Amino acid sequence: MRILISAGEASGDMYGAQLIEAMRACWGKADRSPTSTLEFFGAGGERMHAAGCDIVVDAKDLAVVGITEVVSHLPKILDLYKKLIAAADQQRPDAAVVIDSPAFNWRVARQMRRRGIPVVYYVCPQFWAWRQGRAKLLRDYVTKALVIFPFEEKFYRDRGVDATFVGHPLADLPIPEIPRMEFAAQYGLNADRMWIALLPGSRRKEFRFNLPPIIEAVKQLGKEFQFVLPVASTLDFQWAHDQVFHSHSRSKAISPFVALTREALPSLRHARAAVVASGTATVEAALMETPFVMVYRVSPLTYALGKPRIKVPHFAMVNLIAGEEVVPELVQRKFTAENIVAELRKIIPDGPARDAMVRGLKSVREKLSGPGGANGATGYASERAAKIILDMLK
Repeated sequence: MRILISAGEASGDMYGAQLIEAMRACWGKADRSPTSTLEFFGAGGERMHAAGCDIVVDAKDLAVVGITEVVSHLPKILDLYKKLIAAADQQRPDAAVVIDSPAFNWRVARQMRRRGIPVVYYVCPQFWAWRQGRAKLLRDYVTKALVIFPFEEKFYRDRGVDATFVGHPLADLPIPEIPRMEFAAQYGLNADRMWIALLPGSRRKEFRFNLPPIIEAVKQLGKEFQFVLPVASTLDFQWAHDQVFHSHSRSKAISPFVALTREALPSLRHARAAVVASGTATVEAALMETPFVMVYRVSPLTYALGKPRIKVPHFAMVNLIAGEEVVPELVQRKFTAENIVAELRKIIPDGPARDAMVRGLKSVREKLSGPGGANGATGYASERAAKIILDMLK
């Protein structure tokens, strides 16, 4: 059995790797011929490659954010798209699983459906947030939709899509076991100091857009704290290092200590608070129950084009799931160093503000566990998704 998997950014790479491992486990438990195998190829990153997927298109090359930014990268994205479709025509997969990244993946889904290949959309596009009419793309080109937020199942089913809520795969991840002292020693941090985690984004464009106000806030906070910045797997580590320590600090050197890591969950878990760009990282922070400030900005043109189409009351996924503002949202003009510092000062010390946010984050974690996940079974969302896909292929 050969499966095409297409994931276009760091979070998709993580979900794809979890799904591959879960599918292999389910495949191994089934009563099959000793010679039967399960093979994967497609678009992904380091994690999917480590899980045994033959990477045809590197997810780093697909990590583009914003309307105007996507347009400028269209020729390159088109070439990668053609490369992936050509690989599919050569290898003739039995099924295709596309993960998030709708600008790229709904086109992949369309081509696979035209070839008679069943398509599963895992981690569906957030069409409920804007451009709701585009949900018909899933109805037309997707055999099965596996959604990870509880309110998405009804939204898509109401629009004729065969959708099932499986839970959020991040909710299955265990709390990082690495002790604070060991983590501190590994990255040169002082375990006796308070740490603030910084997550500017997983794509180059958003990283560059979001970083300057964050670095300015670091400077304003001074030497009172140490800072830890986990670099997403879709970003080159040296490039991120240069952005942090050179591109945005020419006028004034960064005096507080900033440690760069590759580990988001331990960085968040051991931090007193965090500054997190809108996206999957906000869910990771919620699952680690780390109080944080959500930040985000895009180009003025992208924001002007996109803002009128937003159909939801909040930007932060955590707030949408909770149905209220659990974490502050600093978007576009509100996203300044002064506002970051002011919001952090509210949630760093013990008190009502911090306690209320922690309660809200715990509630979000419970809602993301999915059916059966609240019983403490790890890997449940990925396992349930794997079973649905394999049962469909029977």
